[in-house]
Amino acid sequence: MAGVVPPFPDIPRTVGPLGDMPADEFRTAGHALVEWIADYLQHAERYPVLAQVAPGEIARSLPGQAPEHGEAFGDILADIDRVIVPGLTHWNSPTFFAYFSICASGPGVLADFLSSAFNQQAMLWRTSPAATELEAVTLGWLRQLMGLPDAFEGVIYDTASISTLHALAAARERALRGVRRTGLADRDDARGLRVYCSDQAHSSVDKAVILLGLGHEAVVKVATDDAFRMDVGALAAAIADDRAAGRHPLAVIATTGTTSTTSVDPVPAIADVCERHDVWLHVDAAYGGAAAIVPGMEWILAGADRADSLVVNPHKWMLTPFDLSVLFCRHMDLLREAFSLVPEYLTTSEAPEVRNLMDTGVQLGRRFRALKLWFVLRYFGAEGMRSRIAEHLRLARLFAGWVDETPGYERLAPVPMSVVCFRVCPPSLHDDPAALDALNERLLQALNATGKIFLSHTRLRGAYALRVAIGHARTTEAHLAAAWRLIQDTALGA
Repeated sequence: MAGVVPPFPDIPRTVGPLGDMPADEFRTAGHALVEWIADYLQHAERYPVLAQVAPGEIARSLPGQAPEHGEAFGDILADIDRVIVPGLTHWNSPTFFAYFSICASGPGVLADFLSSAFNQQAMLWRTSPAATELEAVTLGWLRQLMGLPDAFEGVIYDTASISTLHALAAARERALRGVRRTGLADRDDARGLRVYCSDQAHSSVDKAVILLGLGHEAVVKVATDDAFRMDVGALAAAIADDRAAGRHPLAVIATTGTTSTTSVDPVPAIADVCERHDVWLHVDAAYGGAAAIVPGMEWILAGADRADSLVVNPHKWMLTPFDLSVLFCRHMDLLREAFSLVPEYLTTSEAPEVRNLMDTGVQLGRRFRALKLWFVLRYFGAEGMRSRIAEHLRLARLFAGWVDETPGYERLAPVPMSVVCFRVCPPSLHDDPAALDALNERLLQALNATGKIFLSHTRLRGAYALRVAIGHARTTEAHLAAAWRLIQDTALGA
C-alpha cells in the first residue's frame, strides 16, 4: 500500500568517484528518512498487518545482480515504498496481536540510528569504553527495576536463545571442570547429563542443549499442572530417578511467562529442589520479567533472586527495538572461564582492570545495543514503563472477560499477563475436537487475510488455540474492541 505516508523527495546524487556520501546529501536524505519513519510509526495501522505477498514476490521485484554504477539515494528510497513495505509484516501496528507484540518506540529507533552512526565494535573496553561502561550502568538500572540482587551481573546478547545457550554453557563449566579443554568425550561425569524444563518451555532450551553437545535426549520435559506451570513434584521425582540411574542433573530451566500461555512456574519451590540437588537454576523471564516492574506484579519473579542466571528481553515488552536480550548471572566468572580467549592481537594494557565484553560469549564483535535501552529508560522513565505495561495487563484482562462472557467462546488458559488463549467453541462441535480445531484454524486464516489484525496460534493439551498478545505502546481499548468485533463477525462465516 504505497502512498500511506508521503513519498520520498528527489535527492540528487553528489558523491564523487571516491569517498563517502557527502554531508549535505546525507543531511537531506536523513531528514527525508526521519520524516518518513515518523509518519510510518504514526500511521502503521493503515497497512495490512500481515504481509499480503506471495512467496518469491519480493525477490522477483528486484534485479538479480548488483548495479554496476551507483544509484541516486532517492531512487533507493523509492523502492522502500514500491518493494519493501508491501513485503513487511507490520510488528509496529497497534493491531499486531501475534506471538509477543513488541514495540519499536521512537526513542529506541533514534538510538539505533545513532548506534549505526557511531559504528562501535565493543569487543574490548578500549575499542569502545562508552559502549562497555554504558552497558554495565544500564543493566544495573534494569536489575534494580526488576528487583534482582546486586550479585547478578548483566550482559547483552541478541536474543533469549543466545542468552539461554550461554547460561547453560556456564552451568556446564561449573559441573564439568576442565570441559573447555577436554571436551565431553571419555568423561564419566559427562555421561547422562540432564537439563530439565517444563513441557511449556521455549524450544531454545532444546537447541542450546543440542549445540552444547549434550544430545537432545538430555532434555527432560517435566509435566505441568492445570495452569501450565511446572509440576515441582514431578521435577523432584525426575531428578531423583536420574540420580538413581547414574545420570547427572545439570540444570533446571524455570519459565516466568511461557511462550504459549505466559504461565509462571513456581520458582521458589523449584529453587528448593535445585539447592537440594546442587543443580544450576536458570530462569527464563524473557517475556514475563518486564511485568515484575509493575507494583503488584512482583510475584512474577518471586524466587528468581535464588537463581544462578536469568534472561529478560527488553525487546519483548520494554519498548526497545529488536534485538536486545539481557542475561543476568551471579557466576559471570564461570561464563568468562567458558569463553574467554585472548590472542596476542587482542591483548591490551588495561587488563585486568577492565571488563572486555568479548570474554562473555562466542562472539567477538558486539554492537552498541545498550544505547537504545538507555534511551528508552531515560525517555519514558520507570513510571512511564510501568504505566504502559500495566495498561497491557488491563487490556488482556478486559479481552479475557469478553471471551468468558460470550456464548460459543472458550478461554483455554489463565491470563497472568497480557496474552489470552481462546477458541471458538459452538455447542454443536463441543464433542468433536477435530472439527473444533479445523474451525479455529479456518478462523485464524480468515482473520489474518483481512489485513486488519494479525493473530498467532498454539496448541494446549492438544487443542488448537488462538492467541491475542498485547504489548504495543499504541494499542488502545478501541483497537482491541474492533479486533473482538472482527473475530466474532468472521467466526460466523468460518
